[in-house]
Order: sequence, then C-alpha cells, then structure tokens
Amino acid sequence: MEQKKKTNKKFIIIISILVIVGVVYGGYKFIHSLSHEETDDAQIESNMNSIIPHVGGYIDKIYVTDNQIVKAGDTLFTIDQRDYLVQLEKAKANLAAAQSQVAVAESSIGSSQANANASYAQVSSTYGTVESAKIQLRRATDDYNRYKNLYDNKSITTQQYEQALAAKQEAEARLSTLQNQRKAAQSQSQAANSQNQVSEKQVGVAEANVKSAQARVDAAQLNLDYTVITAPIDGQLSSIEMQEGQFVQAGQALFYLVDTQNKWVVANFKETQLNDMKVGQKVSITVDAFSGEEFEGVITNFSPATGARFSLLPPDNATGNFVKTVQRLPVKIDFTDANDAEKLARLRSGMNVEIDVHLK
Repeated sequence: MEQKKKTNKKFIIIISILVIVGVVYGGYKFIHSLSHEETDDAQIESNMNSIIPHVGGYIDKIYVTDNQIVKAGDTLFTIDQRDYLVQLEKAKANLAAAQSQVAVAESSIGSSQANANASYAQVSSTYGTVESAKIQLRRATDDYNRYKNLYDNKSITTQQYEQALAAKQEAEARLSTLQNQRKAAQSQSQAANSQNQVSEKQVGVAEANVKSAQARVDAAQLNLDYTVITAPIDGQLSSIEMQEGQFVQAGQALFYLVDTQNKWVVANFKETQLNDMKVGQKVSITVDAFSGEEFEGVITNFSPATGARFSLLPPDNATGNFVKTVQRLPVKIDFTDANDAEKLARLRSGMNVEIDVHLK
C-alpha cells in the first residue's frame, strides 16, 4: 500500500514538471509572437548569369572547369574564328571598293565643275560681244538709212549706197552669228551644271555606300570579338556541360555564373503575418546548413503580388471551384554589413533558412 502511494507521488511530480515546462514554453512563445514573425519558407538567393554566346560556331578551346571561381573579364571559352575572319576581310574589301567609288565621284565633280566654269565664262564673253554687235548694227542701220535718203535724192553714187547696205548686212550677219554662239554656250553651261549636279548626287550615293560598308565592317568585327566569351562579373561557375569541338548556337544557354558577392533572402510569409511587418525591420537569419550560426538582415521590400500569381498556371477563383487558402507573399531580406564576410561567403544560393522578424 505504501509502495503504491510512492508511485503516485512520483507520477504527480513528473506531470507537474511537464505542465510547468509547457506553461513556461507556451508563455514564452506567446510573448515572443507579440513582437516577432517567423517562417521557415525561405531560401538564399543570388544572381545567376546564364552564359550565352552571341554567335554560333564550333568551340575551339575551353579555359575553365566545373565550379571554378572567375573574375570579370576572364576568358571562359572561345569559338572557332576562321569563318568570322573571312567575313571581316570581305567587309573590309567592300569598304575599300566603296571608298574608291567616292574618289571617282569626287574627281567627276571637279571635271564637271571645270566644264561648268568654262561654259559660264564663254556665255559671259559672248554676252559682251553680242551687245557690241548690236551697237554696230544700230550704227550701220542708221548710216544705211541716211545713205538711202541721199541715194533717193540722187545726192550720192550707187557705190556709196551699196557700201552702206553691205555694212548693214554684215552687221546683221555678225549679230546673228554671235547670238547663235551665245545660245550654244548657254546650252553647254546648262548641260555642265546638270552634269555637276549629277556628279554631286553620285558622290552622296558613294558616301552612303561607304557608311553602309563601314557598318558591315563594324558588325563583322563585333562578331569576331564575340567569339571570345568572357565572364561578365566576379563569381563561381556551375557545371561546364560542354566540350571542345561541340557546335553551339547563338542565344544557347550553356552554363551559369553565380554571383558570389551579392546574396539576399526571399522569405514567403503568410498574408496573415504581414500586418505589422515594415521595410527596415531587423531580421535574424539562421541557416539549416550551419546550425548555431545566426546572421543579421533587414527587410528591403515586399513583392507586388503573391507567389501564386507568378506561377505558370495562376489560380482563377472565378471558375466555381473556389477554396480559400492562405496565400504567401515573397519578402526580400538583405544581409547587413554587420555580418562576417567569411561566413557570408560560405552561403550558397538555394539554401534553406529560418527567418525571425523583429517587429518592435
């Protein structure tokens, strides 16, 4: 009977201890929840740059290995350049031909301009001569009229009259000849000016051809430069799943370069947890891979939509099959400068973390 009482007493003590521990733990969690929000739906994120060649071709040489750390500007691999060298030389030859056409067109302008100047000078010269011939004709006509009146009155001889008539006819013939010469010079001048305008247009076309050829040279040079693929940033490579001699296409994603300098956390909080959360609040971060290590962070921003809205097939509650589920909103959390740089360097993108937001 006494043994049974002792057993009951021990049981009561154990139950009492468990109740006290439960009450204390529950009280702690309740008090903690008043100033904290927690979630384990969070991962470390970083920029993952896809290495994509701008031009296609056969891989000539690979300079890196799996998971290698590289610096910005380091050569990752090269593509066979021979085809692109041929294209560049062809473009340069076309440029030289276009430049020679400009020289020919410019020389044509000089020739046509000289012809235009000569024609203009001839027109100017004939203009003065024609005016002089008009004056001579007017004088010869006046003399002829006087001599004709005298001849009609029998005051002069027939020879004198015929000399005046001949002088008048000679002046008329000279004026007609000079006027025809002036018309011909004007026609030549107009033709020379037209030829000069055509030559100037030809120069414009030739210069446009030079610009087009220069653009093709630049494009060929750019494609040649693209055969050397370099690292855009400092980081660590993923698995290099390619080999020398393999054909790659322009725009083909080959492997990744992960930014190891900039890391952050994306935590998916339930919508019911967001009421008191604000940008700038302190965050405690623990990483599953490194138990006992705690990192400090700060809330940077909130996603403009829930995670479900960014899925491949977002839910449509208007279909009639509506079931209310608590949505989660991605929250970006940045690591602060107070963290140890060596410890941050051990973190990898995709690692699971637990988040504790300090609301107050």
